[in-house]
Amino acid sequence: MDLVQLKQKANNLPLKPGVYIMKDKGGNIIYIGKAKQLKNRVTQYFGLGNQHTQKVKKMVSFVEDFEYIICDSEFEALILENSLIKQNQPKYNILLKDDKGYFYIKITDDKWKKIVSTKQYEKDGEYIGPYNSGFVVNQTVDQVNKIFKLPNCNRSFDTKSKPCLNYHIGICFAPCTNNISIEEYNEIINSATDYIKQGEFSENTVEILKQKMENAAENLQFETAARLRDRINAISKVNEKQKVVSISYKNQDVIATATFGDKACIEVLIFRNYKLVDKRHYFFDEVNNKDEIMGEFLQQYYFENSNIPNRILIDTTNFDYLLLEEWLTKKSGHKVSIIVPKKSDGKKLLDMCISNAAQNLSEKTKRDTKEMALLNELALVLGLENPPKIIEAYDISNTAGENNVAGMIVFNNAKPYKKGYKRFKIKSFVGQDDYRSMAEVLDRRFIEYEKGEDITFSQLPDLILLDGAKGQISAVLPILQKHNINVPVFGMVKDSKHRTRAIATSGGDIDIKSTRKVFTLITNIQDEVHRFAISYQRKLQSKKLLSRELTQIEGIGEKKANLLLKHFKSMSKIKTAKYEDLVSIKGITEINAKKIATFFGNL
Repeated sequence: MDLVQLKQKANNLPLKPGVYIMKDKGGNIIYIGKAKQLKNRVTQYFGLGNQHTQKVKKMVSFVEDFEYIICDSEFEALILENSLIKQNQPKYNILLKDDKGYFYIKITDDKWKKIVSTKQYEKDGEYIGPYNSGFVVNQTVDQVNKIFKLPNCNRSFDTKSKPCLNYHIGICFAPCTNNISIEEYNEIINSATDYIKQGEFSENTVEILKQKMENAAENLQFETAARLRDRINAISKVNEKQKVVSISYKNQDVIATATFGDKACIEVLIFRNYKLVDKRHYFFDEVNNKDEIMGEFLQQYYFENSNIPNRILIDTTNFDYLLLEEWLTKKSGHKVSIIVPKKSDGKKLLDMCISNAAQNLSEKTKRDTKEMALLNELALVLGLENPPKIIEAYDISNTAGENNVAGMIVFNNAKPYKKGYKRFKIKSFVGQDDYRSMAEVLDRRFIEYEKGEDITFSQLPDLILLDGAKGQISAVLPILQKHNINVPVFGMVKDSKHRTRAIATSGGDIDIKSTRKVFTLITNIQDEVHRFAISYQRKLQSKKLLSRELTQIEGIGEKKANLLLKHFKSMSKIKTAKYEDLVSIKGITEINAKKIATFFGNL
């Protein structure tokens, strides 16, 4: 539908509460919103001459149709909107995506164990987690090491040595001096691990420690008593230090926004039991104003969050916050107040939150500025009109013409965007021909763009890079013309040692070694697309070799071999599989199962 038809459809909407769902030409949901009166809200999008923000204008330009759901109340519409946004993840809604990975607390498997923070899970010790917040992990590790006076050095404790400064300032009990047995050390590590898992020491636990200290003193175990005393004191100091932050309310969240141009950062400080237990921040682009973003943020942040405090401090209430209060109260089962504090502790906490948001946004803006400068330099080197924000790169991989595949990677703002990566099996011919392969892959990529069914293919890149020289470029330019695609295409040329040397054009090569940052970026892109393509080719090659081993079994062809590999994931599991396991696979007959089990000696 065009804009006029969309407005005509919107004029027929009822003046009732509900949810509206915007869709693009491929039927993909791109925006979901709620309205007190559907007709009034939706017609605003398609009003000719309306002064929309750039983000809304862009969204409306992609709208091909919309649907709506009538609700009994605005409150019901709010709940339905949240549910649909979470389910569909529309492109133009504010989405709280977790792309930071997970964090763990690791108890190493050394003889003298240590407690550290890590982002890698390698099964080489005991791991506690995962946690979404690095702040929580680092704070916990620092806290537990101080309470239990655990060492954080790399010394060997099997031989005696002089203690370091940490011992003299009272933050390590110095096992390097051989003042403790390995059994007692492990007991302390176990206590520290229990502390981490429980989250904090209760008053009852502290009383138990005091009793142990008194018993140790009575038995003349003065060093043990001293360590217990120091542990109790450390716990008290940590608790008092935390309580200084806020003494008025036991549980509360503090949420504030910092903006710079059309970018924003929302900071969340989470206080439980009078302590700052976590902090999180979220970045957003194309933001119109902080009032609008705050309302949308609160909805999504608390939609799946069951730990809702009684009090939420925010820096603006220029949105329908009373409706949110009602929803949060009903969701949590207790009264929830949304407040803009004007004085005392609440105002201090809010100011602290705003300061953190501004600092995070400043750091990110600096990073973004560096990336934009790099892309501007790349545009200058290649003679592009605009810096290429989205870059797609392609490489072909095969083994003497077999397992002919291609890899497509995406760089967004000079960084890998792995959700956009795609793999292709060459289908139009058999054998080795990199030019035809590259042409086929680009053709299939633009066919998907025209169909509009796959969201990852729905946006054209600003630049296409091919692993190769003029031949690859000549092979794909007719494909772009065929699909009426106007995207600049260049090749990435390697030297005799397979290192990036230059950028290829249809007329010659551009030397990039003199522009270090551009050279590094192109090298990273070329290395990454090569790694991605060859890893896929090797995976298929390995699968084919395994399949050949299975096809030696009577009655097992390539199709059934692939069924077995798909089900068991590895040859080792197939070789140890029992008849009962094999016969349960759809497509494997009783005779097949007996033959396979017999072949590997399991029957």
